[in-house]
Amino acid sequence: MTKIAFIGAGSTIFMKNIVGDALQFESLRGATIALMDIDAARLEESEVVARKLVEATGAPARVEATTDRRRALDGADFVVTAFQIGGYRPATVIDFEIPRQYGLRQTIGDTLGVGGIMRALRTVPHLWAVAADMAELCPGATLLQYVNPMAINTWALAERFPHLSQVGLCHSVQNTVEEFAHDLAIPEREIRYRVAGVNHVAFFLDLTHQGRDLYPLLREGYRAGRLPKLPLHHARCPNRVRYEVMEHLGYFCTESSEHLAEYVPWFIKDGRADLIETFGVPLDEYPMRCEEQMADWGAQAAAYRTAERIEVTKSHEFAAEVMNAVATNTPYVAYGNLPNRGQVPQLPLGAAVETPCLVDQNGLQPTVVDDIPPQLVALMRSQINVQELTVRALLEENVEHLYHAAYMDPHTAAELDLRQIRSLVSDLLAAHGDWVPAWARVRKAA
Repeated sequence: MTKIAFIGAGSTIFMKNIVGDALQFESLRGATIALMDIDAARLEESEVVARKLVEATGAPARVEATTDRRRALDGADFVVTAFQIGGYRPATVIDFEIPRQYGLRQTIGDTLGVGGIMRALRTVPHLWAVAADMAELCPGATLLQYVNPMAINTWALAERFPHLSQVGLCHSVQNTVEEFAHDLAIPEREIRYRVAGVNHVAFFLDLTHQGRDLYPLLREGYRAGRLPKLPLHHARCPNRVRYEVMEHLGYFCTESSEHLAEYVPWFIKDGRADLIETFGVPLDEYPMRCEEQMADWGAQAAAYRTAERIEVTKSHEFAAEVMNAVATNTPYVAYGNLPNRGQVPQLPLGAAVETPCLVDQNGLQPTVVDDIPPQLVALMRSQINVQELTVRALLEENVEHLYHAAYMDPHTAAELDLRQIRSLVSDLLAAHGDWVPAWARVRKAA
């Protein structure tokens, strides 16, 4: 019997999507689903939802819930991670409030920049702990890693646990195809594409509909002011940043405009309110989103608890498709983040890269992509610089590399000088206290 361990199952909506997807595959319907979270209350809410999903599908699956990670992992075939170390409060709030005191504004703060560096510092040691438990309790299992900062996490896991079967999974490619369908009024299923790069800064190298290149339509629509259309998902961000980057670099980025705006030095600038307004950059978007979700969760949890039946629909996450492909040897293509072993020869070996991957009983096998345009390679390298220095800091327990990573961040460096960046990172490390490893702790000034 297949066992799926979900580490961070208190993320109920995400758990619902993955478990609901899995129960629709014959190979996974009889699985043992082991839910684990350190928050007993949220875990219990997720257990209720998972059991109702099983009832709704009539699947013979078993649901277990535990706060013991090792118990959840014991004998697992697949492990899904979806946790946020330090939570919204205090960790994310710190990641936004302290940079704001220096005049450094962010939108999401979970992938690159000082917010991404701090999140990696909190997260990677816990992923390493999961991997160590897996090596002992389920050495043949596949880790499906959904935690940000995705690229740093994937890279750090591969460095410390090179024999671990792991992949970083994201939904930015699928979301962007949905955006294309929305903006161009084309059925999503008819769009063909090829993507490569680093997570959140990968690009659509090919984009066609019935053999027709879609890029001229995107460029024409943007120049005429018809595109982007009204936001499909987040009303505070009209998605203009990605179109503007496409206008200048020639290709469309996979991650949302609210993310991309803080990965580059061009859109968030002191004294340039015109840029924020023109491109609709949603400053502090992630904290606002978290506050809204927390306000809504109580009613949503109550609705799940009292509902006689929970509707099961297929999400666009890759996890269940990957699990089914491995379990049944049914070939499937997913976009996965894996250490670069030569599949993207234009980028550094070892770096986490995102490419199409064939999935079957042999695991994930990445496609070689060797034709990324040089201007896109240059942008990707600016991201990899920050990622590599952060990974080196973690591996070597070298706090200086955390400062080096922040110095190299495109947005941070565009706003602050070297002394400001050093002071900011020190303040962040001090404020995080025990949430970061002992070697990285900085004592607060008296």
